[in-house]
This record gives sequence, structure tokens and C-alpha cells, in this order.
Amino acid sequence: MARKEGLLGRKVGMTQIFDDDGSHVPVTVIEAGPCTIVGIRTTDSHGYDALQLGFEPKRKNVSKPAAGTFKKAGVAPMRVLREFRLEKSERLQGYQVGQSLTVEMFTPGELVDVVGVAKGKGFQGGVKRFGWYGGDATHGSMFHRAPGSIGASSDPSRVWPGHHLPGRMGGERRTVLNLSVVKVLPEQNLLLVRGAVPGANGALLAVRKSVKLTKAQRKAAEKA
Repeated sequence: MARKEGLLGRKVGMTQIFDDDGSHVPVTVIEAGPCTIVGIRTTDSHGYDALQLGFEPKRKNVSKPAAGTFKKAGVAPMRVLREFRLEKSERLQGYQVGQSLTVEMFTPGELVDVVGVAKGKGFQGGVKRFGWYGGDATHGSMFHRAPGSIGASSDPSRVWPGHHLPGRMGGERRTVLNLSVVKVLPEQNLLLVRGAVPGANGALLAVRKSVKLTKAQRKAAEKA
């Protein structure tokens, strides 16, 4: 899979804006960056190519190992450190340790992927977790939202792996692909993307340039 540049940010919330033609567009507001390049990973030194980005200054409770890392890089301590792997070494050209990356790397109309941790919903039943229909609600039915039978007793005499059952829901890493950038506000470090993204308001997000082609892009590439 291709690997692209990106930024770290926080989910501010959802709102709506209107296009030039007056159409309503639901958008998620993301406070993305500024991110500081703390380290550069290369194939020769580390076995892969990546940018290590720091996000949000951290003024206290910095561990000694972390403080040494930031001091070696010559940057202020950061609360969040993440790596964005790149597809080719050539992509590292033009980047240097201490450089600040902002939302200006994105342009309106560009497609991005947003990575985050979905909202945790605790232990849930199958009706909510997997959309089961459930049993009859009337006519004396005693079966409404319970799992019911999950396998025959003689054959196969077991429950198939992956069977949908009640359990913990949410709280998992999720990636939403090919969201369109609607507006970029560099002065406020804000990025407006069309649609919803994982996580609650204030959750940490990673926004990267899209790694997969849409159907329209694939058709255009085939014609070319």
C-alpha cells in the first residue's frame, strides 16, 4: 500500500457550510498541526522511510528519555509523537528536523484519509452491535433481544469462529478513506473535510493524503 505525508490533529466537531451554488455540505472541523519534524527515518539507517512528527507542546512531566530525544533534535518537547511512513525515499527530500508542517500541505478538493479511535460504547448486545432484527415484540413472545441458538449440538458441535455475539463495542482504531477537503484555514490551523471521522470531539486524529484511488480516478487512469 502506498504511504503518504500527513498531519496530527484534534477533532473539533461537526458543522455545516454551503457551497457556491447553495448546496448544504456536512463537514468535520479538524485542528490539524502545526506539527514539528522530530526525526527522519531512512531505509539506510532504520530500514524504512518515515517522518516522525510531534504535536502539541508539553511543558512538564517529560521523561528523561523523551527529553533527550527532543534535545538531540533541537525541538521543544511534544505531547504526541507519531510516524508517517512514506512510500519512497525521494519523498523525504525537502524535509528537515525542526521543520514545521501546517494545513497548507492540503488543498481544497484533495482527498484525505482520517485515522482515529472510534467512540467506546462498552459492552453491547447483538441488536445494537451487529444490527440483529431481534424477536417478535408482541403476541406473547418471550424472545426479544437475546442471542438465541448459536449452533447445532451434533454437527458441527461447536460455534464457528467469528460468530456475531454480544461484546465490547467501539474503542478501536478506524480509518475513513477518501474524504474530500472542503476548506483550509491556515490562520486557525483548521481543516474542514466532508463527512464524519472516527472519535469523539477532542480525539486525536491523523490526517494523511489519500492512499487509494476512487472509482472515478481509476477510470480516468485507465483511459489515460
